Amino acid sequence: MNINQLIFRNLKKNLKNYYLYVFALVFSAALYFAFVTLQYDPALDEAKGSIKGGAGVKAASVLLVAIVSIFLLYANSIFIKRRSKEIGLFQLIGMTKTRIFRILTAENFMLYFGSLIVGILIGFSFSKAVIMILFKITDTKGIAKLHFSEEALIQTLIVFSVIYLLIMTMNYLFIKRQTILALFRVTSSTEGKTKKISIAEIIIGVLGIIFISSGYYISAKLFDGSFVSMNALAIAMISILASVIIGTYLFYKGSVRFLLNLMRKSKNGYLTINDVLSLSSIMFRMKSNALLLTVITTVSALAIGFLCLSYISYYSAEKSAGDYVPNDFAINNPKDAASFKAALDRKKITYTEKKIDVVQVKANVKNILENDLESPMVDSSAMTIPVISEKSVNGVTVAQNETLFTGYNNMLQKTMAFKDSGRIELKGKQKVIQQKYVGLNRKFLLSIYFTGGGLPTAIVDDHVFNELKKDADPSIQKESSVYTGIDISKEDDLAKANQLFGEMKFSDNSLNDSRIEMTVSQKQNMGLIMFIVGFLGLAFLITSGCILYFKQMDESEDEKPNYTILRKLGFTENDLLKGIKIKQVFNFGIPLVIGLLHSYFAVQSGWFLFGTELWMPMIIVMIVYTALYSIFGILSVLYYKKIIKEAL
Repeated sequence: MNINQLIFRNLKKNLKNYYLYVFALVFSAALYFAFVTLQYDPALDEAKGSIKGGAGVKAASVLLVAIVSIFLLYANSIFIKRRSKEIGLFQLIGMTKTRIFRILTAENFMLYFGSLIVGILIGFSFSKAVIMILFKITDTKGIAKLHFSEEALIQTLIVFSVIYLLIMTMNYLFIKRQTILALFRVTSSTEGKTKKISIAEIIIGVLGIIFISSGYYISAKLFDGSFVSMNALAIAMISILASVIIGTYLFYKGSVRFLLNLMRKSKNGYLTINDVLSLSSIMFRMKSNALLLTVITTVSALAIGFLCLSYISYYSAEKSAGDYVPNDFAINNPKDAASFKAALDRKKITYTEKKIDVVQVKANVKNILENDLESPMVDSSAMTIPVISEKSVNGVTVAQNETLFTGYNNMLQKTMAFKDSGRIELKGKQKVIQQKYVGLNRKFLLSIYFTGGGLPTAIVDDHVFNELKKDADPSIQKESSVYTGIDISKEDDLAKANQLFGEMKFSDNSLNDSRIEMTVSQKQNMGLIMFIVGFLGLAFLITSGCILYFKQMDESEDEKPNYTILRKLGFTENDLLKGIKIKQVFNFGIPLVIGLLHSYFAVQSGWFLFGTELWMPMIIVMIVYTALYSIFGILSVLYYKKIIKEAL
């Protein structure tokens, strides 16, 4: 038999072991090529300039290269170890390590680049669907076509050729460093199993739980007034990140084994077959995989967290636009308002108009703040806020010495929470008017032009308003002092009115806003971010799931002799599978639950900075992530079922 025949026979023989490696290659190539094709697709930037996604996709493609590289290198390391006995046999019959390496290189070359070609073809066939999804998410009007990009092909070939060289280097070093005896023991070596848990492991386990709990506690206190300066806030954020990551590592290093050991002790030594196959195995193996599981958990938490935050912003786009533009159209220049109304009249579009006089005033609100966060942006003793008269608001009446605040969102309540009552000062250029603060309403009355996007509007008695208007400080006044809100009477006319608004040649477009345009703009911006984060999150979810699955394949091969013994003792397949299912719940469930908890506390601490809705977007993201992740646990159970069948 010559070398060529040996290569082809080995390739045919090992296909059953390499099918997952082939899947990893095909999936990675398809994912990367489809994503890079999007970067070079002219439809992305031809969509009337509404989204400029090329730069964002290019940056994300770099992260995708890192994810794919780590995934393929790890997959290769598992499968080269599974062929260690075969490599040892080659050496026993007199083959040199160099020749063995050449055989493996030739096999890998055919397998790798054959899978790469298949992956590119699959990626190309799905590239149109990818850009259609992007257009749908960003509400962009564009025509998605099946576009083959030569630039994307060249970039994909270069990237995967570099990864191939890294894989070959890894294989060469593995063959060179191993002795014949070591090669026969690679797959049968244990992962540092010890029978008795030590005091040091107990301490590590307790510390892991303490670190994670402290990180969660600090995140819950982040914006409740516990940290009153930006420096303290920055230190708190760094502390959260450090304590959670360190705690996660210590949790896998000692906490899991410590907690499961307590469960085992509670049974007083009477362990069922399910306990032996699940708890005992996890206790011994999770410690040795602590670093890998920490990386998977941390990156999973980041992926879930970023996806939740981007989806919160996307999901809240319409409501946020309603806060910034309280009417269908907000026009802050009287001349522009007159021009737009005349255009609506010509088109016979009926509307209602609301005009509000506004004066900017410095207010001392220090006495009514629950938490006074020191910030260079906002001085609570001289905060510039818009003030309007009670006559401008239907159904609101205040006394001459009273002030009612209106217009707040979740961000304002978290960063600048107001008490129910107290004393405030409204400062003109010369006079200071003492007022009694009587509460805060949710409704926004003025556009973002006057409120700055977050500050409340003060409603005062008409007499007080006129005094403040006469004594107004010119240095803090806006260019315009009149807000004009226009609402279209018939919903069917809203699209026509919005088109007309876009065609108007206003004196200064920065003074005017359309609620529809603001909603679309936010959906486009956050939709693009959500798409990129979701794409990378999906890539990491599948790669991390595959890595855990590969680990289970390795463990199942290692434990096969144990299953043979148990089957000979009379245990049925179903008896063993019950324990295996519990084991997979722990193997896949622990990293998933910890990742979900990390992301929950991270999102909970700062979600209000991104939108108005929390629970629905977060629950949707977490349910989808859990469902996709669970697929790999099910596949692991099916693989174990196959191993158990072959054990006897």
